[in-house]
Amino acid sequence: MCTKIAIIGGGLSGVYAAYQLEQQGITDYILLEARDQLGGRIMDFTSLSQATTNSFDLGPTWFWPEFQPQLNAIIKTLNLETFAQYDQGNTLVEHSHTQPPTAMPGYTHAPKSMRLKGGMGILINTLHEKLSNKHIVTGALVNTITHQYGHIEVNFSTSNTADNKVNVEHVMLALPPRLATSQITFTPALPSDLVSQWQNTATWMAPHAKYIAVYDTPFWRKQTLSGSARSSVGPMAEIHDASNPQGQAALFGFIGIPADDRKRISNEDLITHCKAQLVRLFGAQAATPKADIIKDWAQDPLTATSLDIHAANTHAPAPYITAQNGPWHQNLVGIGSEWSVQFPGYVAGAVDAANIGVELYLKKVNA
Repeated sequence: MCTKIAIIGGGLSGVYAAYQLEQQGITDYILLEARDQLGGRIMDFTSLSQATTNSFDLGPTWFWPEFQPQLNAIIKTLNLETFAQYDQGNTLVEHSHTQPPTAMPGYTHAPKSMRLKGGMGILINTLHEKLSNKHIVTGALVNTITHQYGHIEVNFSTSNTADNKVNVEHVMLALPPRLATSQITFTPALPSDLVSQWQNTATWMAPHAKYIAVYDTPFWRKQTLSGSARSSVGPMAEIHDASNPQGQAALFGFIGIPADDRKRISNEDLITHCKAQLVRLFGAQAATPKADIIKDWAQDPLTATSLDIHAANTHAPAPYITAQNGPWHQNLVGIGSEWSVQFPGYVAGAVDAANIGVELYLKKVNA
């Protein structure tokens, strides 16, 4: 088949790029997502309570309107409801398994960390619903991208067929740079300096694991606790209130155990240790969550590569979005969040990078 544009990746950057193209009257694209659902690292854990579905973020949770006006404008345009991260009450600090934690006066964040009612996934779902072109293929793993005879051939596999091809004029890579270089074979090869840059760009969330425990009520608030905690003994190093307004309550924490070491611990054992830590911090009520889950992004082959296992906990500087010359120049463009100069790795970075990629395409076709 033939179309003008292939968008590789159905996370926020890919879906938003499709939305932006359609805002310009361009619907001649195909979006290929390797997972069975759209969203990428924006991923929900759903819990059913009294016939109400509650969504909790396994990936990114917050945004900051004052720092990220472009993302905030999109959220307002889509009429999505927002609310502030709960931070009222004391923060707990844990230094020992045997000594009770210390309650410290909480501090309010400025600017406020904001969340979306319904979870970050509502942003993906709402954008998807507004697309008129439904030429979106999930479960589609791109294997090769070949530039030849004036067009670009994208080869991908699905659960049904191993050899699918689409011919395009332009490719937008809406996945992390490091993942693109490890999973896709480019012919002719990308310039070595570009490959080096992309391989050296750490993928945000890739080394991390997140635990979520769901409860009927935020019982810690009655103890004048914010739900926030810091621990030097773990397994969670940082914990926050993840409750939904008018919905179920929850606590979530980032696992402090390095990704390499987590491979030697079963999820069941790690969950047991996480619950024990919540009991130490918040009391016996924390022992029996209605539901809980660990999402280890380092074990997700559609997020992490072997290079990410020892990655530093920092947002990497943005690499070049395209080759500086040769056949791939401005024909293959990176639009994933890590390519954003302003907000690399953040949700706002996905929007920023997608905008730049679409603007570059429009300049190319209108030149």
